[in-house]
Amino acid sequence: MLETYAPLVGLFVLAAGFALFSVTAAPFIGPRRYNRAKLQAYECGIEPVDQPLTGGRFPVKYYLTAMLFIIFDIEIVFLYPWAVANDALGVWGLLSMFLFVATIFIAFAYEWRRGGLEWD
Repeated sequence: MLETYAPLVGLFVLAAGFALFSVTAAPFIGPRRYNRAKLQAYECGIEPVDQPLTGGRFPVKYYLTAMLFIIFDIEIVFLYPWAVANDALGVWGLLSMFLFVATIFIAFAYEWRRGGLEWD
């Protein structure tokens, strides 16, 4: 019974070994281009500025882009198992997936109308 799990255990060991190797080898192999801005609190190199306690306002395009990603990510997560079991679901599965895709299309139309697809 346990020999059926040997490939899975081997995959976990291989993944853990790769992760451990990557973490330990990165400081030795990676580039070392430090400057004054990168050694400050923000690692991205942007000079920190004082903001009010409530934080600054983000443009709505950030949220629209995140919403677009989530919408299509969820769509793919649900479409893949449906495509695999399409024959077994019959007409009910086709109608339910049509309703799901229609709902996703409404969200896509809303995103398009709000300007979330304009990358200027």
